Amino acid sequence: MAGVLHIVPTPVGNLEDMTLRAVRVLQEADLILAEDTRTSSVLLRRYDIHAKMLSHHKFNEHRTVSLIKERILEGENVALISDAGTPGISDPGFLLARECAAEGIEVRTLPGATACIPALVSSGLPCDRFCFEGFLPQKKGRSGALEALKDEPRTMVFYESPFRLTKTLEQMAEAFGPDRRCSVAREISKIHEERVRGALEEAAAMFRDKEPKGEFVIVVEGCREPERPAHQNKYRTED
Repeated sequence: MAGVLHIVPTPVGNLEDMTLRAVRVLQEADLILAEDTRTSSVLLRRYDIHAKMLSHHKFNEHRTVSLIKERILEGENVALISDAGTPGISDPGFLLARECAAEGIEVRTLPGATACIPALVSSGLPCDRFCFEGFLPQKKGRSGALEALKDEPRTMVFYESPFRLTKTLEQMAEAFGPDRRCSVAREISKIHEERVRGALEEAAAMFRDKEPKGEFVIVVEGCREPERPAHQNKYRTED
């Protein structure tokens, strides 16, 4: 009988964000696939988890996916974790989940930690409808990606590193307009968690003066629908 692939979220900051179910699944797993075994070993020691670990990251996942799939088919229960957050969300995980699903292997994803939802909900921007864009292209295609989103009406969520944050905010201000509202969250669920809210140009100016440190989530207001003149409103009533 085939085993199961468990996709297990891990804390993005505070280790207490680990769920009881996630701890149990990792303790019972035959094998844990970790993006970085050194990083994950800190979490596993904290929760007395001793399952065997194997590296599974973006540089080797194409080579290891077939081997892992065969082990699951032979009956092993495998748990996939990333350094932080939910695997597959701007982290390795999609390829293995796709291949296992195509093979008829059961893929169970536990609910849990991710940086984008806390950043969105606490941004003060509409969160009933939103789109997750993850990391923008590092070089080629960056401006085109932003240009394609300038008329997006939903709130947009992006991930960014401290090394490109200021440039990204400046490019967003150019593409979306300097007055478009945003919230820039830093170090979600960590000791130095903080947020900067305001216009894109204001946020860019702040980080030009203050060197960005940590991992960032940028939440940007969607494009507001322009008000149409009264004569264009077919439902307007005449006095």
